[in-house]
Amino acid sequence: MENLNQTSPRRFMLLGLSDVPYLQIICFIVFLIIYITTLLGNVLLIIVVRVNTKLHTPMYFFLSILSMIDIWFSSTTLPTILKNTLSKDRSISRVGCALQMYFHLSLGAAECVLLAVMAYDRFVAICRPLHYQTIINKKMCICLASIPWGIGFGNATVHVPLTFQLPFCKTNHVNHFFCEMPPFFLISCKDTRFNEIAMNVAAQIFVLCAFFFILISYINIISSIFKIRSTQGREKAFSTCASHLTVVSLYYGAIIFMYLKPRSAYSPEIDKAVSIVYTAVTPMLNPIIYSMRNKDVKDTIRLKLLRHSNH
Repeated sequence: MENLNQTSPRRFMLLGLSDVPYLQIICFIVFLIIYITTLLGNVLLIIVVRVNTKLHTPMYFFLSILSMIDIWFSSTTLPTILKNTLSKDRSISRVGCALQMYFHLSLGAAECVLLAVMAYDRFVAICRPLHYQTIINKKMCICLASIPWGIGFGNATVHVPLTFQLPFCKTNHVNHFFCEMPPFFLISCKDTRFNEIAMNVAAQIFVLCAFFFILISYINIISSIFKIRSTQGREKAFSTCASHLTVVSLYYGAIIFMYLKPRSAYSPEIDKAVSIVYTAVTPMLNPIIYSMRNKDVKDTIRLKLLRHSNH
C-alpha cells in the first residue's frame, strides 16, 4: 500500500461499485451490455447518416458528432469500470488518472455545449424556416461544431492541473469507479475551496448557460409549432424536438446534480449512481432515442438489413 503521508501518491485505488462477488459479476455483465450497446448504437447511427443522402443535413451532421462524442466519452470510463469490477488490482497510475479525468471532462463539457448547438439548429429550422439554408450553411455548421470541442478541452486544461496540484495525503483510496473531480477533493489535506468554486463557476457558465439557452430556444420553438396549421407538420416538429428534449433532460439533470451541489450534500453512493447516468446510460440511450422517433433512420436501417439478408 502507498505511504499515506506522501503528498503525491503515484497510484490511486478506485474502490469500484461493489466488493460482493456475485454483485461484481452482475455489474460486469450489465456494464458490458451497456458498453457494447453504446458502441453498436452510435456506430450504426453514424453509418446510417453517412449512407443515406436524405440525412445529409445540419441536424444529422450534429447528431453524428454527438454519436462520436458518446463513443469516446463512454470509452474513457467503461473499460476501466469493467476491468476494476472483476480485478483484484483496482489501482490506476497518477498519469493514467489525470488523462482519464482530462478526456472525461473535455468530452462531457463538449456534449453539454453540442446539445445547445443542436437546440439552436432546431430553433432556426422551425422559427426561421425561410432563412435556414442561409443561416445554417456549411461554414456555419463547421463553426458551430468546433465550438463544443474548443470549450470542452479548454475547460479540462484548466481544471485537471488545478486538481492534481493538490496534495493527496489523507489516503490514495478514491471512493469512485473512475477519476472524477469531486471525490478527489475529499482526499486532499489542503483546503479545496478554490477548486470547488472554480468547478462550480465553470459548471454555471457552461452547463446552466447552455441549459437556459436550450430552454429559451424551446419556448420559441413550441410557440412556433403551435402556429403550424398542418397537423402532420406539427407532429413532425414535435417528434424531432421531443427526442432532443429527452436527451437534454437526462444529461443535464445528472450533470447539474453532480457539479452544482454544495460539498455538504456530497454522498459517495448517490454520486456514483448519478455518474452512471451521464457516463454510461445517456451515451447508450442517445442513438436509441433519436432512431426510435425518426422515420428516415428506421427506414435506412430496415433497408440495409433487408439487403444484407437477401445477400
